[in-house]
Amino acid sequence: MREVAILGIGQVPVGEHWNKRLVELAGDAVFKALEDAELKRVEALYVGNMMAGQLDKQSHLGALISDWVGFRGIEAMTVEAACASGALALRTAMVAVGSGLVSSALAVGVEKMTDTSPRETTAALATAASADWESIHGVTFVGLNALIMRRYMYEYGWKHEDFAQFSINAHANGAKNPNARFQSPITKEIYKKAAMIADPINLMDASPMGDGAAAAIVVPADLIKGQKGKPVIRIAGSAVATDSLAVHDRHDPLWLAAAEKSANEAYRQADITPNDIDFFEIHDAFSIMAALSLEACGFAERGQGPRLALDGEIGPEGKVPLATMGGLKARGHPVGATGMYQIVETVLQLRGEAGPAQIDDVSIGMAQNIGGSGATIITHILKAE
Repeated sequence: MREVAILGIGQVPVGEHWNKRLVELAGDAVFKALEDAELKRVEALYVGNMMAGQLDKQSHLGALISDWVGFRGIEAMTVEAACASGALALRTAMVAVGSGLVSSALAVGVEKMTDTSPRETTAALATAASADWESIHGVTFVGLNALIMRRYMYEYGWKHEDFAQFSINAHANGAKNPNARFQSPITKEIYKKAAMIADPINLMDASPMGDGAAAAIVVPADLIKGQKGKPVIRIAGSAVATDSLAVHDRHDPLWLAAAEKSANEAYRQADITPNDIDFFEIHDAFSIMAALSLEACGFAERGQGPRLALDGEIGPEGKVPLATMGGLKARGHPVGATGMYQIVETVLQLRGEAGPAQIDDVSIGMAQNIGGSGATIITHILKAE
């Protein structure tokens, strides 16, 4: 495959966009990416989305969005991998361009979650779990993660408050991101006093729902190398791995095997190790997922994920900066779009365009998008050249 790079990016603020339809949100992100890339058209468009068919009563988003943005006639389709749908859209665009089938492709992730009742939205989210063994019994994703977190605390001796720094760091970074849903820092006291959702997960352990869209344009890297201006942001590694949907079917419910496999393959492709990663856009849908991801990706020893946070190593000046623009916890988690927000934020950091959230001297960033409770995990490594 030929090398590919990200030429343009676009995003809309995560929030409650009651005044815009799903297609309009996606279109706004697409137009911003085209403007950033200084392009008028692409050859293919891939849409990452999970729930439009259920919540918006609208499927067939590829054709819908391509027509809306003026690309009628091009190759366009929707891809779905639950909460990892956004990253899958980028992966699909990368494969299309890398294979030589097209010379430019646009990946857009989009989701609207606030136009329906919380009950409807929660039920739609639960379809990413096992219908036969989990959701049929009424368990939600908060419930599943609470069970995992409770077992993790039991096995490794951690207290609930030991996870506070993941949320504190995310909100501190989100306060520097104008596109984040929550832009106020929190304290450990706020974390401890937050309302309990599903013991031990409280409101500060869980990412908020929201509406949003983010997009990126992928082209062959050699077409933009040598151009003056912005650095070339190359996709150096891209890998997908899967595990069982049902947590109880896994060999080890406290280990994200798909994260380990996809991260290791991405490291191999990029010819790097975890020590070379300058920052990590982690999938912190719940604080326990942040801890498990750090371990599976080689940044922490097994059972020691919270230690990095407690030691101050996940902040902007730390050993492995996490959620540099707020992550899912503060930026928000419009599920089908989340993976593309991670990519857009990674590009901004590597370009030096992250504003107040900018980390100094970065050239390699990693973004990992988790579908369900770990059944599909997609890892991308981007390099600035």
